[in-house]
Amino acid sequence: QVHVVESGGGLVQPGGSLNLSCVISGNEYDFDMGWYRQTPGNEREYLASISWSATTTHILNALKGRFAISRDNAKNTVYLQMSSLKSEDTAVYYCNIYPPNQDYWGQGTQVTVSS
Repeated sequence: QVHVVESGGGLVQPGGSLNLSCVISGNEYDFDMGWYRQTPGNEREYLASISWSATTTHILNALKGRFAISRDNAKNTVYLQMSSLKSEDTAVYYCNIYPPNQDYWGQGTQVTVSS
């Protein structure tokens, strides 16, 4: 069983940056992890993933150069660094294992990009 708590969202102006955190707890920690987001009326979409050892990362092509994923296993935390944010990045951001397990979704953290 895995429990995740996302944080770090907020209101940011276009062109700004935010760093999201996902603290993982539970019986096991050695999972590949991913970040996902969802906007109203749309399906949750995959953004990025990172292997347990952090040696392998993947970012959705459309986000390369703006988003980065990292993790600190000593802190059981996965991060999503977002820069040059656009209004279309407005969404609720979630972390989960990769590929995602439907039982492990957290509450997410709201990111709003607006002037």
